[in-house]
Amino acid sequence: MSTLMVSISGIRGIVGDGLDPETLVKFTSAYADFIGHGKVVVGRDARITGEMVQSIVAGTLAAKGIDVILIGICPTPTVQYTVKTIGAQGGIAISASHNPNQWNALKLLNSTGQFMTPEENITMLNIMDKSDSIYKPWDKIGTISNYEEGLSKHVHDVLKLKHIKIEEIKKRKFKVLADCVNGAGVYVIPDLLKNFGCEVVEMNCERTGIFPRLPEPLPENLTETMKAVLLNKADLGIVVDPDVDRLVLITNEGKPFGEENTITQAVKFILSKEKGNIVVNLSTTRAVEDVAAAYGQKVLRSAVGEANVVKKMKEVNAIIGGEGSGGVIYPALHYGRDALVGIAITLQHLSEFGGSLADLKNSLPVYFIAKKKIELGNNKPDEIIETLKENYKTEKINSDDGLKIDFADHWVHFRKSNTEPIIRIITEAKEPDKAEGYSLKYFNEIKEILK
Repeated sequence: MSTLMVSISGIRGIVGDGLDPETLVKFTSAYADFIGHGKVVVGRDARITGEMVQSIVAGTLAAKGIDVILIGICPTPTVQYTVKTIGAQGGIAISASHNPNQWNALKLLNSTGQFMTPEENITMLNIMDKSDSIYKPWDKIGTISNYEEGLSKHVHDVLKLKHIKIEEIKKRKFKVLADCVNGAGVYVIPDLLKNFGCEVVEMNCERTGIFPRLPEPLPENLTETMKAVLLNKADLGIVVDPDVDRLVLITNEGKPFGEENTITQAVKFILSKEKGNIVVNLSTTRAVEDVAAAYGQKVLRSAVGEANVVKKMKEVNAIIGGEGSGGVIYPALHYGRDALVGIAITLQHLSEFGGSLADLKNSLPVYFIAKKKIELGNNKPDEIIETLKENYKTEKINSDDGLKIDFADHWVHFRKSNTEPIIRIITEAKEPDKAEGYSLKYFNEIKEILK
């Protein structure tokens, strides 16, 4: 059975088992027909399959009459930002995010440099069957050129962001351990930190493109990184995933700062400077609401997924947004999760806060999230969620993305998977025991429904 996963953001699969040249040509052809004409920016993360995938993608786009702008190994947000800054008609980021070495993917962007909307995605998929048989004649093919300024322009503009005062940050002389999992972050994160006057201890910063551990920046995958922060007496640890859109922090005590706290502290910092709406997804911590309430501002919720958060941010003219996975979206630069922006905000926040990163964590509202998933067998997830909705119809519910129920002392979010017959159960409460207890309660409730 093929591993290929098709979603609103593009396609993802194991190279040699689903993500093969024919598949790449098929999807790139459909994307080229959706774009129609003009320029498409192509960048990739550091995976060893990236060059092969890029060659097929660039050749196919050119055969369709599209001019290809190659920007090399770089973060996904750099591809997004370059589409915006050079006025391209689209972009393709070749990266499977936090998936292991054998995976790769095409992340498809529209002319704004954001992930395609659901409507755009449907339009592209509808033209797919006929698109790979129509190519341009020899004298109308597109050009392929290199644009080496993409990454340096992204960094330059991050350093120039409003509220970021480089000289203030430099005074703190932060010692930072940077773990880039040998991915695209190697090509930018150590140098970015040095621009902020940081002493940088590099870990997993080799340009091999082979991940030395599981690349998703979860605490269980970062035990050695946390030890290294302590061993090197660093002020903080900065960890990015292979395509540098998520930012994970480790405190000076060698403990997780918490992915949910990445967006919480970013929101707190921005609200201390300017007022406006905030958007996070339905599964993100309630701490964001507590912080916003202290500044008299409003938090709006979107369905899970960067494209959904961005759509809602534009609707309400949000000044900052993101997701609890360590994704910070700051529209003053661009509408995309961007670890470079997250790092700049974090260092400025920490320099103004005055204390350590552990102190900063302790100053934030405290919540605990528990996650479970339940196998459904042949049962339909939509029917299960409808039953739960009926059971809790008198409570405060949101059904934009599965079912989210807000109670006074906790919340629960039920989401079906698009790729396997499961329902995910996410709960949050003020104490870890309560979060786990509620999680088990809802798990057992679904088990009863399945009987």
